[in-house]
Amino acid sequence: MSDDLFADTPASSGDYDASSIEVLEGLEPVRRRPGMYIGGTDERALHHLVAEVLDNAMDEAVAGHATRIEMRLDEGNRVTITDNGRGMPVAEHPKYPGKSTLEVILTMLHSGGKFSGKAYATSGGLHGVGVSVVNALSSDTRIEVARDRQLYAQRFSRGLALGPVEELGPTPNRRGTTVSFVPDTEIFGEREFSAKRLFKLARSKAYLFAGVEIRWKCAASLARDDVPEDAVFKFPGGLADHLAEQLAGRECVTAQPFVGRQDFPATGGVSQGRVEWAIAWPLWSEGSASWYCNTVPTPDGGTHEQGLRGALAKGLRGFGELIGQKKAKDLTADDVMTGAEVMLSVFIRDPQFQSQTKDRLTSPEAARLVEAAVRDHFDHFLSDNMDRGRALLGQVMERMDERLKRKAEREIKRKTATNARKLRLPGKLTDCSGEGSGETELFIVEGDSAGGSAKQARDRKTQAILPIRGKILNVASASADKIRANQEIADLVLALGCGTRKDCDPATLRYDRVVIMTDADVDGAHIATLLMTFFFQEMPELVRAGHLFLAQPPLYRLTAGKESRYARDDAHRAELETTVFKGKKVEVGRFKGLGEMNPGQLRETTMAPESRSLIRITLPPEFEQRAAVKELVDQLMGRNPEHRFNFIQNRAGEIDRELIDA
Repeated sequence: MSDDLFADTPASSGDYDASSIEVLEGLEPVRRRPGMYIGGTDERALHHLVAEVLDNAMDEAVAGHATRIEMRLDEGNRVTITDNGRGMPVAEHPKYPGKSTLEVILTMLHSGGKFSGKAYATSGGLHGVGVSVVNALSSDTRIEVARDRQLYAQRFSRGLALGPVEELGPTPNRRGTTVSFVPDTEIFGEREFSAKRLFKLARSKAYLFAGVEIRWKCAASLARDDVPEDAVFKFPGGLADHLAEQLAGRECVTAQPFVGRQDFPATGGVSQGRVEWAIAWPLWSEGSASWYCNTVPTPDGGTHEQGLRGALAKGLRGFGELIGQKKAKDLTADDVMTGAEVMLSVFIRDPQFQSQTKDRLTSPEAARLVEAAVRDHFDHFLSDNMDRGRALLGQVMERMDERLKRKAEREIKRKTATNARKLRLPGKLTDCSGEGSGETELFIVEGDSAGGSAKQARDRKTQAILPIRGKILNVASASADKIRANQEIADLVLALGCGTRKDCDPATLRYDRVVIMTDADVDGAHIATLLMTFFFQEMPELVRAGHLFLAQPPLYRLTAGKESRYARDDAHRAELETTVFKGKKVEVGRFKGLGEMNPGQLRETTMAPESRSLIRITLPPEFEQRAAVKELVDQLMGRNPEHRFNFIQNRAGEIDRELIDA
């Protein structure tokens, strides 16, 4: 073998050496990768900064130390939030001599008073990153603390202190913390806060804790017809008041909504939190659901949602048995929840969330606590007024009958296609028998290896598997003839059986759910994007009807001793290492793909309904918003490469360098 093969070249010696390894200190990781901490740099992420600060103020109120919070929006994109709580500590921090505790809180990740549970029994902030992240991503931050009858202040810019804590003098009639900040245009561009969005945020927080008063103020130039300059929110009825406003006088199945509060049983003399709920069943409504944990919105639901669904479904089944309605045993939680206006708020100790943005609660104990707490109240709600119970059961059973009728039609269609003309189904489709009591699902997986694991991991009665080969055709940039001639797409259309474009009819879909299940890496994300583009363009009604889902297989398996957890991505792994496995020696295994997972792992993490996590892919109901989605899909997936180039160039600064290096 020639020695030339081992000769130094610029590529082999100059690109990767010790100097290539960066160590990010302080808050630099936040500015370099804001997506890990607030989910991106878009409008939602911008407003998440306000939510982080407001959550801290709400934690003071929930802990019983604050009764009033003020949110103010001024010109220049400045938001100021004030509470009358205890005030952030300002004394020298024992671990950092010469530095105030206030500065430690504002400039160091994972610093805060919510780790031990001594300062806060329940809180929305968990990891000590909230206010420090806001500080890191703001060009101007000012903190005022009224504590021990003295007023203190300190200013920061882009995560750095501009000077020490200043003592401004006595303030005998004031206490609490004021956080005022302006988002950094280097991070967020020229995006500005929406007064309407912040106004709704302030109002919703007041509903979540009946004992707090929230005052809203904004500059006169920012006020609108639906956003006043001044407002005061205080709702003694909590979620019940919120539900009454949401219903706006609509006629409901039951004259009285199902509302209540319940403390969870204490453990070792320590409170485990509480739950509050407000539910109504309007006669004509598509319904909506709002989920909260420790006053933090969890739009994707989670384990507290599971607990509520279990309580309602089991309660109605029990009531049906009580009055001799045998068919009630077939009721599902979806039958009960469809069309309902649902609001659920839990307060629990040490909650676990799916990500730093807290979109989904994953604490296992929440399901058990909520179900046990709500079930007794719901049983009483139904049986205390038998006419009310019968009315609700009758309405829910109508939905059940419609669901079972659609399911029977799909079963007939499936059996007809399978038995009468077997050759019409794709050869690689491993169909389900449809004989189970659960809803049927089609998992679309990439490659025979992943398909083999999925077939062994599935429930044969309810779960079908369709492997596809590699990356399917990008339908957004292909002609109609090319789409029709593509075998992978033809197989997919044939397996679903509901037609495409104007002929797409979700009622004839052969499965209740269609689940895209790809590897948890960049290639898997690309394949999932191509499939979502296909469904958006070719079967939009299927998406709009809520049949399309995205599986969330893990990328890592973390083990310390006998305890193992799975992480979806690098951010989730980092979160687990700083919470569940903090201070422990962790073995990290990385899955190369679904085909590398054994069937038991794939079933537990990704396919079993009781333990998996699915993301429902939906389309906005408003036409204007749907048009915006179409424009985005055309921009990213369409035929014009310049649109993609411009999109990437404008957002290049948001890319995680670690992902590139990997």
